[in-house]
Amino acid sequence: MSAVSAPGFVPREPQAWTRWIGTALARGVWAGKVHGAHHVPATGPVLFAANHASIVDGPLLYGVAPRPAHFLVKQEMFRADQSLPGRVVGWALLRAGQIPIDRTRGDREALQAVLQVLADGGAAGVFPEGTRGRGDASSVRSGIAWIALKSGAPVVPVACLGAHRPGQRSGLPPLRRRLHFCFGEPFRVEQEPGVPGRVALARAVDQVREELSAHVLESLQRTGVQLPEEVDADELGLGDMASDDVPGGRP
Repeated sequence: MSAVSAPGFVPREPQAWTRWIGTALARGVWAGKVHGAHHVPATGPVLFAANHASIVDGPLLYGVAPRPAHFLVKQEMFRADQSLPGRVVGWALLRAGQIPIDRTRGDREALQAVLQVLADGGAAGVFPEGTRGRGDASSVRSGIAWIALKSGAPVVPVACLGAHRPGQRSGLPPLRRRLHFCFGEPFRVEQEPGVPGRVALARAVDQVREELSAHVLESLQRTGVQLPEEVDADELGLGDMASDDVPGGRP
């Protein structure tokens, strides 16, 4: 087990220079535009829920988000047993305060690390679709719903748009392409008294999917961007959580 995936992993505070790199990529290499930044609470815990269509979504969103945020990133990106560029990326991710997640299982340690960030009043981010696809948020894994239920933090939907257009394959978008990062109004996911955990979790998953899908659709209409066809998936490993992981819940 690597140090970054060990139980009790605590992410570092994001270092300023790592945010500068993300911002430079978003607004220098590409032409990123931020919409709705005023929707993001200036203080207190906040959970970003973003759609995922491009390999650049994570680092660029990290750079342009109104607040420094700890995002879940696949564990393989942190490992030292890879090429020199790969080791540099892993080193930078740790200094950016990112949280590794094991794609092969429902990674309780990673989700607990997110909960701790929120409990400390910080910002965290998850791509709740669990895979990189069209970015329409038509499917949502239960990991983010579990986090939202457990933490009570406001959830801000985010639409990352423009990296890929219809007819284009996955990969890096062309340089200076206009990209859009749209932050929506926050919402909360709550468990009603007396509702079994499994039912509460299913309802929470539906709520996150509906809120994020509606925000993506509204953002598409506002920006005039079209989503690509299905692209190669990049599984993040947000496995389904057991119902007893939901506060007060039982099947």
